Amino acid sequence: MTKEEMRTPLSRATALWSLIGLVLLTINLRAAITGIAPVLGDLRDVFGLSGAEIGVLTTLPVLSLGVFASVAPVVARRFGAETAIAGSLVMITMGILLRVVQSPISLFAGTVLVGAGIAMGNVLAPAVIKRAFPSSVGSLTGLTMMLMATSGAVAAGLAVPLNEAGGWRLALAVWAVPSMIALLVWGPLAVRRRRAPEPSDAPRSPVAASAGSLLRSPTAWYVAVFMGLASLMFYVLMSWLPEIMRDAGFTPATAGMMMSAMLIVGVPLGFLVPVFAARLRDQRPLVVAVAVAMVTGLGGLLLAPSAGWAWVLVLGLATGSAFPLAYTLLSLRSSSPVIAAGLSGMAQTGGYLLAGFGPLAMGVLHDVTDGWTVPLVLLLVLVVPEVLFGLLAARPGLVRPADPRSVRTPSAAKTRERAPEPAGVR
Repeated sequence: MTKEEMRTPLSRATALWSLIGLVLLTINLRAAITGIAPVLGDLRDVFGLSGAEIGVLTTLPVLSLGVFASVAPVVARRFGAETAIAGSLVMITMGILLRVVQSPISLFAGTVLVGAGIAMGNVLAPAVIKRAFPSSVGSLTGLTMMLMATSGAVAAGLAVPLNEAGGWRLALAVWAVPSMIALLVWGPLAVRRRRAPEPSDAPRSPVAASAGSLLRSPTAWYVAVFMGLASLMFYVLMSWLPEIMRDAGFTPATAGMMMSAMLIVGVPLGFLVPVFAARLRDQRPLVVAVAVAMVTGLGGLLLAPSAGWAWVLVLGLATGSAFPLAYTLLSLRSSSPVIAAGLSGMAQTGGYLLAGFGPLAMGVLHDVTDGWTVPLVLLLVLVVPEVLFGLLAARPGLVRPADPRSVRTPSAAKTRERAPEPAGVR
């Protein structure tokens, strides 16, 4: 992609419609996952699921995020980002509706489909921001993170009340409504782009064509592993925190509200962390702060679970900062929308595949040891590589694709030599 193509502005109407679409998309990138954890007990009873099967059910969405994240950049290059996002919303809607059919096969198949759709949206959102709003990377990434955290918290908090009001089907099916609304916006955007494609949506650079160029970039790997470990921590806690709190003596409704509270704490951080990170030349202090909060929260759950509310709020600070920071690095470490899409696909593929084993391993360890001590100790140990790779990923600099033809212009070389300085946030 040339510098001229990157600067091609969208019309005001298209930019506004894209912003509305971005808001509606991000609302759907967590709710369908976070809303299932508080009703796992009911699903276990209704479907007769074993502890291992429940572990698989909590793992499937994250594994799907990893598997299908690698597909998103390819689909976007072939059909356009708007069409790919519209397709992702179709998958989310169909997956949600499939899960409410009273069949174990439908429950698991629908969960995979939901994960696949969310994976596509996760990967393409940073590229849309980078292309449509290059001067507002920090603020719009913050907005998307805040909306993701809000929808996730709302879904977790409403799961038990909806379940009590209309059963587990209502608690799961209600989240098909926002995905259908979002599809009404992205459908016209997809049609418009197919009729009048913009140059920036069809890159021909060697980097865009080759994922291998990023696979040979150390910085890309640092970002991917940091995102993976940050995601692992989030999805493990999201999947099992209600059970941990119930075993600590809290009621099911209170345990569900605790998870909702953890997610609510992340709502303002989802906006503030990306904006603050985009203003910094070096994001390593933020990584250290995340590590301190994570160790405090996990240590508290391990040593004094009766003070659960305090540790839940601290963990909300940790998880609410770690993932937005990793997500922001996808844009801050990229010199173009093309590289942002490629890095996002690579980081989320490897990251979510790594994270996907977390909930399953947590469940297996709990069953084997008949308690939460060993699982929580393991999470504490994993904080060490998380902070190490986070410090490497947060150093000033840009991802260096291996293909030299993509960076031969003097201006590009100069850009790669200095730390990224996002426009509009100086």
